[in-house]
Amino acid sequence: MPQFARIKLTSANVEQLDRLAKQIREIAEKTGVKCKGPQPLPTRRLKITTRKAPTGEGTHTFDHWQLRIHRRILDVEPSERTMRQITRLEIPEDVKIELTLTS
Repeated sequence: MPQFARIKLTSANVEQLDRLAKQIREIAEKTGVKCKGPQPLPTRRLKITTRKAPTGEGTHTFDHWQLRIHRRILDVEPSERTMRQITRLEIPEDVKIELTLTS
């Protein structure tokens, strides 16, 4: 079974997430290693509903708030040169990256 590095990207900002996934994909192609992805995972939606009137008086009106968390997975063949370039990437502040080596 071949060894690969699984890279999970998580963020509420889709543009930065896709930009980082594209950069990782370009590094893999430039160094000549196999790369699968970025595969989008289901978007997690966090919903909060609150009353507009703080005292409970008046009409029953509500505010609805939603935070969407987007995720992507990339599987990259782990060569030393590729991993060094990926770890040197400038990662945006609101993007969380998780790297796992599997065999």
